[in-house]
Amino acid sequence: MKIKCELYNDNFQNRKKYNIPRAQLVIADIPYNLGNNAFASNPSWYVGGDNKKGESSKAGKQFFPSDKNFNLVEYMHFCSKLLIKEPKERGKAPAMIMFCSFEQMAPLIEVAKRYGFKKSYPLVFVKKSSAQALKANMRIVGATEYAIVFYRDKLPKFNNTWQQEETGKKMVLNWFEWKRDNVKQVPKIHPTQKPVNLLEKLIKTFTDPGDVVIDPCAGSGTTLLAAKKNGRHSYGFEIYKPFYKAAVEQLLPSFDYEEQLDLFKDIS
Repeated sequence: MKIKCELYNDNFQNRKKYNIPRAQLVIADIPYNLGNNAFASNPSWYVGGDNKKGESSKAGKQFFPSDKNFNLVEYMHFCSKLLIKEPKERGKAPAMIMFCSFEQMAPLIEVAKRYGFKKSYPLVFVKKSSAQALKANMRIVGATEYAIVFYRDKLPKFNNTWQQEETGKKMVLNWFEWKRDNVKQVPKIHPTQKPVNLLEKLIKTFTDPGDVVIDPCAGSGTTLLAAKKNGRHSYGFEIYKPFYKAAVEQLLPSFDYEEQLDLFKDIS
């Protein structure tokens, strides 16, 4: 089986012209709408991380220009149309995963209901350290990230075989360790880049080999790489040209599925 992995330098609103198939899983890291305070609690706000040396070029800046153009209603409408239809049989339903801030969770759940995603549950990702170094002497600092699993009616397709193989346990808990990728294997090209190893776990849980995974806000392309490594077809949209170019030239070529077919003997 030839695994497709395609990234488009375009807005997800233009999806129809690419004739891509409907997805079993849509997964994306939506903008957190931090605006000009994106680096506010991070030492990189200052030159060399030292406030005595003055502010750096990141002070008062957004993570990237396209952040301010994100339209949540359009995104929800897109996802509702892009996922496969709700199947009659159990254990085959699609899902949507949205990474978000804690504050975004409640409003996202309400908007999602308007577009058919009646049910959801949260995921938590635990880090070993915090980027909020400038707040360390003022408050307990954040060392977690969040996501929501959305679905329409039936529970989404679920696989725990990878968990049994890795740990010998059947249960997949609703919290995951946030383990950074090896930068020599997965280059860092995006300020909010999600670890490939983490995305692999989510993709293996909610899809089977040969299923379609779509990332409407692809950023660095790590979702596509994680899908590619595990024999899932993947499609992504990234409107910001520098991220698109870096993903296509640096990240996605780092793994050649066709050269690794022996890892996926169960598909043909």
